[in-house]
Amino acid sequence: MRPARALISVSDKTNIVEFAKELSRLGIEIISTGGTAKLLKGAGIPVREISELTGFPEIMEGRVKTLHPKVHGGILARRDKDEHLRAMKELEIEPIDLLVINLYPFKETVAKGADLEEIIENIDIGGPTMVRAAAKNYKFVAIVTDPADYDRVLKELKETGEISLKTRFYLARKAFNLTAHYDALIADYLYSIDEEGKPLACRELRSPLTVTFEKVQDLRYGENPHQRGAFYREVFVKEPCVTRARKLHGEKELSFNNIYDLDGALNLVLEFEPETEGVACAIIKHANPCGVALGKTPQEAYEKALKVDPISAFGGIIAFNAKVTKEAAELITERFYECIIAPEYDEEALEVLKRKKNLRVLTTDGLTGIEKRGADSPFDYRRVVGGLLVQDRDLVTVDPEKLKVVTDREPTEKEWKDLLFAFKVVKWVKSNSVVYAKDGVAVAIGVGQTSRVDSARCAAEKAQMVGIDLNGSVLASEAFFPFRDSVDEAAKVGVTAIIQPGGSIRDKEVIEAANEHGMAMVFTGIRHFRH
Repeated sequence: MRPARALISVSDKTNIVEFAKELSRLGIEIISTGGTAKLLKGAGIPVREISELTGFPEIMEGRVKTLHPKVHGGILARRDKDEHLRAMKELEIEPIDLLVINLYPFKETVAKGADLEEIIENIDIGGPTMVRAAAKNYKFVAIVTDPADYDRVLKELKETGEISLKTRFYLARKAFNLTAHYDALIADYLYSIDEEGKPLACRELRSPLTVTFEKVQDLRYGENPHQRGAFYREVFVKEPCVTRARKLHGEKELSFNNIYDLDGALNLVLEFEPETEGVACAIIKHANPCGVALGKTPQEAYEKALKVDPISAFGGIIAFNAKVTKEAAELITERFYECIIAPEYDEEALEVLKRKKNLRVLTTDGLTGIEKRGADSPFDYRRVVGGLLVQDRDLVTVDPEKLKVVTDREPTEKEWKDLLFAFKVVKWVKSNSVVYAKDGVAVAIGVGQTSRVDSARCAAEKAQMVGIDLNGSVLASEAFFPFRDSVDEAAKVGVTAIIQPGGSIRDKEVIEAANEHGMAMVFTGIRHFRH
């Protein structure tokens, strides 16, 4: 396909002047609109205004300018059908062989916090219509939507005088991907607000569900070396998260497993408010915490977290909810870790961490947006073969005022603190799970067993192996106890209080067991399964 005529209309004007100059030198006539036409004319490029082609002016403040049969007939006409060619001749429709289009900056307009009226005006209508028309007719028309493709198109035109079918099909796929992404962004934004533009507290689980993500990077591989992998992010998210984090150091790119573990580690420590609850440190290994602790300083929190399971911590991921200090950094660099993520770092801490060539150091640039947790990214997506499970993100926290003490004895003040701490931690442990806690440290963590009593036993046995005394600790379970056996196991190692959702048909039996052992037991009414 040798183009004779190109229509150029772009919001992103990156390299467009240089591209248009080359097209003009190749003898391709250029038609353009509005600001693009003005820019190209100013650069000395011969340009024909769109109104000259259509015989109709741009109207309604530019809302209507390319929605015209002389534009779309020129794009959609099949050059291999006599009927189409006769219609073009009779109606004096000129063929348009090459389109260079990108769309109004809807995403950028939302991101800058514009009002609803401005956002609506930045929903492109004519652009996507032309893009889709050209992509549909890719056998005869080329559609360029990405400045990164200018060089490829020019190379072919200069070498062969044509744009190959292979390239036209490549461009068409990108074009439809662009319009699908663009429309999904618009739908997602509109479903996040009411008719007055005010944010909705709860998003609708709509049908059909359209979701769209932008690629951050290709990964070396997926969960395993034989699986391909890539990292994508939602577009409008403003809360502190791994997708918005900046890498400050580390030669290697983040892996699939690194990113997944970073997400879990960061979300865990963000459960704790540094100003009121203390500095939180979490060490994650294979999607589960192997050490979590609160401290007055990052150094103290890290030391406490590490003591819980120093063997498993090797090669793990570390997260903090507060600025990392030099003292903490020096301790961290004594061992091998894959990554560390925190809101910020002291300059001296960063210098120390950079001594580790392969340690990836990430920052969320503070905790700005923490109050928006869940507002811009409200759903959790789980892929199954042939389908998708969608649910609200589990951002519920317990209200201490609504907790129910169900035993004869109430928890002491110290037990209350540890119970609330433990229940926040167990939320981020794979089910079935339990967490033993003592003095703001998750001293034993039972992960992912098929029975809850096994989780309790495994955690206790591991604590004993590393010399941790569980006497005087509390126990949190992310779901109810179906039998009293877990309570009996907890009593053997000295647990004095338990927090759990409640709701089992054997709650009475479980409560009686707690009373027999002199334990306090609290029901939350909230379950935190994590699969």
